[in-house]
Amino acid sequence: MSDPKLHRLAEARSLAIHRYIADRLESSPDLIERAASRVDDWLRTASAPRPYASEWKRILASPLDVIRSALVDPSERARALRQSSPFAGAVDPRTRWRIWDEVAREMGIER
Repeated sequence: MSDPKLHRLAEARSLAIHRYIADRLESSPDLIERAASRVDDWLRTASAPRPYASEWKRILASPLDVIRSALVDPSERARALRQSSPFAGAVDPRTRWRIWDEVAREMGIER
């Protein structure tokens, strides 16, 4: 059985990473282009669940403010979408670990 605290930690880390990405989109529009290309690959190869890939395609074709809002949306649907994120690899490992550590500390979880 999985630990609910660790599940909440994983969701909080994912949200924090996507918040970081959302903050960078205006100055790094190539992130959107790379994510859209990844989604196109998913749709062509059926390598991701089609409903998620289709939803990401719709989101990434939207104006920047809609994309940014989708990335940080706290809803259940957005949490599910972030589990199949086309922005994987958009954050360098050092920054990812820093964010993960910050979130764990905020939640009172030590590694």
